[in-house]
Amino acid sequence: MLKLRHTLALCAALSCFAWTDLPRAQENAAAVTDQKPIKRTPLQRFDVPGTAYETVIGIAEIAPNVSVGRHTHPGPESGYIIEGGLDLLIDGEPPRHFAVGQSYQVPPAKVHDARTGPAGAKVIATYVVEKGKPIASPVE
Repeated sequence: MLKLRHTLALCAALSCFAWTDLPRAQENAAAVTDQKPIKRTPLQRFDVPGTAYETVIGIAEIAPNVSVGRHTHPGPESGYIIEGGLDLLIDGEPPRHFAVGQSYQVPPAKVHDARTGPAGAKVIATYVVEKGKPIASPVE
């Protein structure tokens, strides 16, 4: 019986340490998510015939509760939400929310950001960009 009491006391003590360290574990998980808020999977890249442009199509999986960061594209971006949802924040326009089944467009060179909620988002995105230019450029 004494051995059982010692075992229970030890388990209770370890349980307390585990719960008191939970916030740190959550912070570490958030830090990992913040490092890579987007997973991009390229699907197609092809030339726009007779032009100096190419089309790039891919899937972007955006982590829950993150901001992608302010950026621009040298050409238009269009997207279709296949999971979750996001708020699109285009400079000079009111924020707009997009949910599953909705599509959006961002004009060329327009500074914008996207923010997800607790479900994150999965988007099929299409970019038309001048060949040799980056698809996206961050904005401070």
